[in-house]
Amino acid sequence: MAELHTHAFRMQLNHGAAAEYKRRHDQLWPELAHALKAAGIVDYWIFLDEPTHILFAVLKAPADHGMDALPTQAIVRQWWDYMADLMATEPDHAPVQIALQPMFHLA
Repeated sequence: MAELHTHAFRMQLNHGAAAEYKRRHDQLWPELAHALKAAGIVDYWIFLDEPTHILFAVLKAPADHGMDALPTQAIVRQWWDYMADLMATEPDHAPVQIALQPMFHLA
């Protein structure tokens, strides 16, 4: 297996949307899960900081991942539309994602 690189970013959840956000992710569409895995994504976590409604996401993918092509896939765009009422989004409904810089790692 190729060496995996960690990617982390934050997103903003709307106030009062946590339960619905979790429910929808607990029922993640199989086609979306397949697209994410086919792009090389593994070990994908999303955490919620309840006081701020900030979502913290961290995932691993190989250097030659296909994540850059995900926004062109219909299933990804449908998911964005489905989730747009729960979080801060760009005009095309892509979640606003702020990349986070690594500051410490203990292996």
